[in-house]
Amino acid sequence: MNMPNFKLDKDGLLTAVVQDSHTRQVLMVAWVNPQAYEKMAKTGETWFWSRSRQELWHKGGTSGNTQKIVRMSVDCDLDTLLIEVEPNGPACHTGQTSCFFTELEMDQKPK
Repeated sequence: MNMPNFKLDKDGLLTAVVQDSHTRQVLMVAWVNPQAYEKMAKTGETWFWSRSRQELWHKGGTSGNTQKIVRMSVDCDLDTLLIEVEPNGPACHTGQTSCFFTELEMDQKPK
């Protein structure tokens, strides 16, 4: 399956937001290229492009914490993918359920 006519960035990548399909918690943000998209279409699990390692990676390929794709949608600008998944374990390499576990303090003073 070919990747639809998405608006890829200068590196040929599409931002992907991964969300738990049951809890709606955002689990992680990663990047998808045409090869990763094809792998997801064929396997029904998440695949991404590692910008640091410059290679494809199957989420959970090493840890076993795979993500079964329930549905995918694209935003109105065609440049961000929302992937709803059934996770088989934590999404974060730290062992946390989500990569977004560090809460930041917000300045409450009016500007």
